[in-house]
Amino acid sequence: MRTEVRTVSPELAREWLDRKNNKNRPLSRQSVAHLARAIERGEWQLTHQGIAFDEDDVLIDGQHRLAAIEKSGTPVQMSVTYGVPRAAFTVMDTGRKRTGRDALTLAGETNSTHLAAALRGLHLFLNQPDSAWSGGSALTTNDQLLMMLEQHPGMREAISRGIALNRAMKITVTASAIGWYVTCRERPGVDQTEWFDKLVSGAGLDSGDPRLTLRNTMLGLAAGKRHRKSDDSREHLHYYLKAWNAWVERREMKLLRRSPKEQMPKITKRQWSARIVEV
Repeated sequence: MRTEVRTVSPELAREWLDRKNNKNRPLSRQSVAHLARAIERGEWQLTHQGIAFDEDDVLIDGQHRLAAIEKSGTPVQMSVTYGVPRAAFTVMDTGRKRTGRDALTLAGETNSTHLAAALRGLHLFLNQPDSAWSGGSALTTNDQLLMMLEQHPGMREAISRGIALNRAMKITVTASAIGWYVTCRERPGVDQTEWFDKLVSGAGLDSGDPRLTLRNTMLGLAAGKRHRKSDDSREHLHYYLKAWNAWVERREMKLLRRSPKEQMPKITKRQWSARIVEV
């Protein structure tokens, strides 16, 4: 058995795919697309993982990587191993893929599970706020998460806010952390002490106060009084921003709802109003 590093072109990838073991698992289009986008962004890195051929020169590992190279149209360097014993095929790809949480933990971050989810959500909010936050188009690489954290270090502090709000009113940590971060970033002149403290305590809020309405909506969702969706964080963030806008504008809000095709709210640019405006 021997291993070498080769530059694998899209044409060579196709040639090798034609030598695929017919016992290989079926290609996952989603996985191929995810890898191809990473290659196109220049995120591919040479590692010990690559392509493997057995003793009969049949491809037994790496079909998704090769398909991604072909799809991206970009040559990459890759480790290629020849002469792998056929018996080894049964134990290949049984290890757990490194997750975003793993990558952040290795980088020394705390709350890495929540931070990974929130950074992924922030990436989607900034780049495709009105698309579904699930499926192949919503996948983010570990490199993207680390880059997002470098660009948005305030998300570390936002996570602690999100955890507190999740405990108080069952909003997802991802939604509340993103909501806190983006509103602070875009409206640094707004003192959010009363927003945060009242959301956590719920004390002294009158009917129509957007903070009370947001609390009741989130608690109602958690209690099963309303249908929950697979992309809860996107829906929760939608409600968070709607309520925050009303609070900044000093508007009453007695009901929070979202129509199926309603776009993610933009953060209000209006100045503070001196009175409550009934709507």
